[in-house]
Amino acid sequence: MDAAPTKAATAHPPDKPEVPDRRDGFFTQIRRYPVVAVTVLVGVGGVLLHLSGAEALARVFVSGYALIIASTEAWRMLRKLRHGTFGLDILALAAILSTVMVGEYWASLVICLMLAGGEALEEYAGHRARHELEALLARAPRIAHRVDTTGAVIELAADEVAVADRVLVLPHEVVPVDGTLDSPAADVDESQLTGESLPVSHTAGDTILSGTLNTDEAFKLTATAIAAHSQYQRVVDLVSEAANSRAPLVRLADRVAIPFTLTAFTIAGLAWYLSGDPVRFAEVLVVATPCPLLIAAPVAYIAGISRAAKAGIIVRTGGTLEQLSRVRTVAFDKTGTLTTGRPEVVAVRPRGGFSANGLLTLVASAEQYSGHILAAALVAAAADRGVNLRPASESREVTAQGVLAIIDGRSVAVGKRSFISSVSGPVSSAAPHSGQMAVYAAVDGVFAGDILLADAVRPEAADTLAALARMGVTRTVMVTGDLAATAHHVGDQLGIASILAECLPEDKVTAIRAESARPLMMVGDGVNDAPVLAAADIGVAMGARGSTAASESADVVILLDDISRVARAVSIGWRTTRIALDAIWLGVGLSLALMVVATFGVLPAIVGATLQEAVDVLTILLALRALVDRPDPRLDREARGR
Repeated sequence: MDAAPTKAATAHPPDKPEVPDRRDGFFTQIRRYPVVAVTVLVGVGGVLLHLSGAEALARVFVSGYALIIASTEAWRMLRKLRHGTFGLDILALAAILSTVMVGEYWASLVICLMLAGGEALEEYAGHRARHELEALLARAPRIAHRVDTTGAVIELAADEVAVADRVLVLPHEVVPVDGTLDSPAADVDESQLTGESLPVSHTAGDTILSGTLNTDEAFKLTATAIAAHSQYQRVVDLVSEAANSRAPLVRLADRVAIPFTLTAFTIAGLAWYLSGDPVRFAEVLVVATPCPLLIAAPVAYIAGISRAAKAGIIVRTGGTLEQLSRVRTVAFDKTGTLTTGRPEVVAVRPRGGFSANGLLTLVASAEQYSGHILAAALVAAAADRGVNLRPASESREVTAQGVLAIIDGRSVAVGKRSFISSVSGPVSSAAPHSGQMAVYAAVDGVFAGDILLADAVRPEAADTLAALARMGVTRTVMVTGDLAATAHHVGDQLGIASILAECLPEDKVTAIRAESARPLMMVGDGVNDAPVLAAADIGVAMGARGSTAASESADVVILLDDISRVARAVSIGWRTTRIALDAIWLGVGLSLALMVVATFGVLPAIVGATLQEAVDVLTILLALRALVDRPDPRLDREARGR
């Protein structure tokens, strides 16, 4: 039984980003938004003065407060202009001043409340949009339990764990650093990291990633990276970068700000000119809401990035999310991307009276002591078929040739064709098909058969390619360093016509740059994929356990080893962009419509100001739809067509 952990005197958990607490009390909210509270109090005071018959005093009181808010907004606007940023604050400023001047002081107060409440509204929307990102940040490991040479367990900050330290992970504790499992078995919850909903079982020697949650009994691991270089910290860095990014569509909203402002002043001026009544000018300006342009697009993109994170897809910037919505060419690496990257047994071909399971029993029993990747595949195949391995009384490897072992008193040789021929004489077996390789066996000096292995195509690969085609991808390319015969074997199974094989890393970059249908997305997972991922319009790195170099070069990192998430990323990008545009143009359209109505004098200023706030809230709610996981309607149309 492990010793109880003791806290190190010098251990201090690292600082963590604060996440807003929804349980904050009423007075906490007042302290957070004091201008909102003061505006409400001014409104209550004005109403009391009005009811007591002191209407003139109520007008002076409310108008004076509105002018104070206007002067504050004017100073803020001037500071933005000094930094070269044109804001839509001028519309709110003009609306306050004009309503005060024409005596519509209650409308002035409503506008002040909207300005003060706008910050609260934006923070609420941003918090809702960042929910999944904040959940990732909040789960960042803070403490660790190091096992010293005497077996004592010491509690310390996670960033104090060094490579090769032994770490005890307690039940329901977050794994603090990447490491290799020392205990016989462990079940961990990887849902916050990869999106995998079910606990994942590991055995001794497996890699355990930081940020995963121990679901059951305590286990020990040996640290393979410090906290700053562990998987979870890489994810946190990507999330922070994504949360602070600005999509091109957001910059588009900035460019619309100037013509929108000019249009609002033009309509207001025409209303005044045609009616001869300055009140019309004020009534038009109070409904010229800038919220759809200021908040809608940023909220939608942060919501989309957050939604992707929940699905195990880290999108580095809002600009990448927008590009995903328009992708036209997708290029794939083969090994580990379209295929599993691990050899699997696809056929057992016995000879000399052996059964398939009998041959597999002897071959896997001989290979169980080898560290070769093919040996692991053979042992795994035996386990899948329920074959019990037999112990070997003798076993030795012949370098680059195979294995010799004594199993149940029988001499078993496993290895290359030439090696088995030297043991048993001529091997009578058909050559494996393209994309396959064979392991040959001899028993007691007689050829006993062979076992075919292949790097199997991922079961979800074909459906992923079909989904991408339905979402607007017009060209699919395979770019690989593998032999042409192997590449074409995989390409034929998936229906990929354009195959570039035997490519060096620089050849891949050249090929990607030559593609004309843009934007182009490149999907890969290895170290040699890093240059081509950086060269593509959108680089996608596959798998939480993939190369660090590839992840750092990529625009999208898919944490779960599931290629269908590539299509999911494109779908989320498309839906997010559509929602952002819908929110922007619906908000702008409603504002313009209200401005036109106000020119006819049928929309009192106080009513217009209230409607403006309603448009703002509606726009935010539309943008937050990007948080909701909905099927891509383009796929729905395809399904209905079938």
